[in-house]
Amino acid sequence: MGEEAKCIEIEAVHEVKHEEQNQIRKSFRKNDLTNNDSFYLESNKIISNSNWSTNSCQGLDWGTTLKLAFQSIGIVYGDLGTSPLYVLPGVFPSGVQNTDDILGVLSLIIYSLTSILIIKYVFIVLSANDNGDGGTFALYSLLCRYAKVSFIPNQQPEDKEVSNYKIDVSNNRVLRATAVKSFLENSYYAKHILLFMTILGTSMIIGDGILTPCISVLSAVGGLKEATSSLNDNVIMWISVVILILLFQVQRFGTDKVGYSFAPILTLWFFFIGGIGLYNFVVHDPTVIKALNPWYIVQYFKRSKKDAWISLGGCVLCLTGAEALYADLGHFNVLSIQISTCALVFSSIILSYVGQASYLRNHPMDSANAFYRAVPKPMYWPMFVVAVLAAIIASQSLISASFSIVQQSTALGCFPRVKVVHTSSKYAGQVYVPEVNTLLMLACVGVTLGFKDTNQIGHAYGIAVISVFTLTSAFLILVMIMIWKANIFLVMLYALTIGALEILYFSSVLYKFPHGGYLPVAMSAFLVSVMYVWNYGYRKNYLYELQNKVPVVKLKEIASNPKVHRLPGLALFYTELVEGISPIFTHYISNIPALHSILVFITIKWLPIGKVPPEERFLFRRVEPYELAIFRCVVRYGYTDGRQEQGSFEQILVDNLKEFMKTDLLTSRRLESQRISTEVDVLDEVVSNGNDKVEKEIKFLDQQTLDGGITYLMGESEVVSSKGSSLFKRFVIDYAYGWLKRCVRQPDEVFKVPRRKLMKVGMVYE
Repeated sequence: MGEEAKCIEIEAVHEVKHEEQNQIRKSFRKNDLTNNDSFYLESNKIISNSNWSTNSCQGLDWGTTLKLAFQSIGIVYGDLGTSPLYVLPGVFPSGVQNTDDILGVLSLIIYSLTSILIIKYVFIVLSANDNGDGGTFALYSLLCRYAKVSFIPNQQPEDKEVSNYKIDVSNNRVLRATAVKSFLENSYYAKHILLFMTILGTSMIIGDGILTPCISVLSAVGGLKEATSSLNDNVIMWISVVILILLFQVQRFGTDKVGYSFAPILTLWFFFIGGIGLYNFVVHDPTVIKALNPWYIVQYFKRSKKDAWISLGGCVLCLTGAEALYADLGHFNVLSIQISTCALVFSSIILSYVGQASYLRNHPMDSANAFYRAVPKPMYWPMFVVAVLAAIIASQSLISASFSIVQQSTALGCFPRVKVVHTSSKYAGQVYVPEVNTLLMLACVGVTLGFKDTNQIGHAYGIAVISVFTLTSAFLILVMIMIWKANIFLVMLYALTIGALEILYFSSVLYKFPHGGYLPVAMSAFLVSVMYVWNYGYRKNYLYELQNKVPVVKLKEIASNPKVHRLPGLALFYTELVEGISPIFTHYISNIPALHSILVFITIKWLPIGKVPPEERFLFRRVEPYELAIFRCVVRYGYTDGRQEQGSFEQILVDNLKEFMKTDLLTSRRLESQRISTEVDVLDEVVSNGNDKVEKEIKFLDQQTLDGGITYLMGESEVVSSKGSSLFKRFVIDYAYGWLKRCVRQPDEVFKVPRRKLMKVGMVYE
């Protein structure tokens, strides 16, 4: 009986061994190599490993979604929810001349909110998210993944294998989609226009983040003048400044804590404005329900003509904050935004406007302060307190959006390096950017002190808001045609309805350019200049390294040179290139003829996606022969990913390197794999020899990290214009980009490299 059991055990071991051999054969065939240079064809044998697992691709349960929906009320809708404070005063600053005009304006507000807020943003734009992330850069990254429109030539075939990289593209082969894609890929000017539109949209959203706190807080605090006439505009202004400074000081606590703190207050605000609006509708003039008939819009334009067109600049303010639904999407998810918008926000805002319109039908000269005049006297002080709190919260939506979009643009090389703090361990995408927070605070205080008046700020605000709408629609139409491959009639319907409405609004707000409308244009021009200079310098730096990269043959010569000493330890040499070696490496060797026993070239690469699953983050490559102990590692991040602390990053990197060593040594012998395809005994010998080498190499790695530790080698390049460059190029590169590069955070600060382990190598790039 014992002999029989022993035979069964031997057979089982033999079956397992035979299955293992089959897997190795498959691995050999799959990883069959060519004789091409390894650093120039990184797609042939790069292996990704990780010991992590991720749940980032799984959907959220209903409980979490409802929590996010509640939390989003405190973050996303403050600006949109407080717009009733200043919309009708902006449309009728000097009183209502014809009470029927109120019906036309109310009808405009209702159908603008329905078409742009609900149809466009809630049900169309939110669907064009980039794996849960929104904003102008999310749309741009979608286009970059589908068409080769990026200016940085660092794309790799492996990028498409990242699970989040894939785009759900319609299978319909539509000629116009192919034609548009081909045009964008082959037109240098089209690529520049796309990049400019992206940067402009980003600048306008940051401009919104400056103007939103100013107009919201000034409008709410201005209600004090209804209670006491002793307060003048200067007192209101200084109270607003104090509130704004306090608001920006709480941003460091993060969206998670701020959202839960603000959500109950803003929920109460929506119940207040909805309830008071319903009360005014019943008490004053229920006939305003006629505004549901859009014919009153036509009559309003026939009657008022140019004045009606100018008033559109005030009507558009009812949409302020709609762009935050998309820009803040990374803090929440699509369903949570849709639930909170449709269940509470939309109905409350509509009721508020209907109630104010009913009140103004009986009190047409109270339009300059319609919101507070329409509040019943017993409710005035409770409403004022909630309004001030809501106005403070209103600023949060665009402030959070500014943080998100700066994080995205920084990762994609379109914004100077800044510190990005991930404030929540539970929800990815919730970030805080200290430098941007400080600049927004200073800008808000400056605008409040400079303008003092909500009407002028409203003129500026309108241009910023409608510019973002128009740019989003332009990108959305490209997504509809190229990625969704929507029916051309649906695309035309969108362009001729929502697109035409936005252009009409845009023409109106331009009329107010001399009366404050110049402010967002000036701010955007400054931000666009900074972002474009940074992106231009970043591209030139990358292209210089690409054109002057060191071939792998030269690297082998250097590593094999007996005059180059090999020191104990593991060295991580950071480089921007995903192909070839940075010229800084040879500059380093010419000054310090020594290399560490194990050398890994690290490239931190940002993909045009929101998140990269941790198990797909590392790609490794080896420079043969094995005795050189030189590796290439590409570490891939999405533009909303947070980086680990350097200690944990080191450990994860070493663990992944060990996994690569195990796999690489067993799949590298092409000649053996061809010879042993049917010879089991020879296969056993090859596997055994390979395992021995793996153990020795891993022991060598452990010994080197123990004896010499880990050293970081980073290049610090100074980009200067070449001789014969134009005056403009010399100014941009030598002064503007050079100044920005010196002022912002350095790469070792961004990557959190320990200073005691860091060695920098300087070089001039001409």
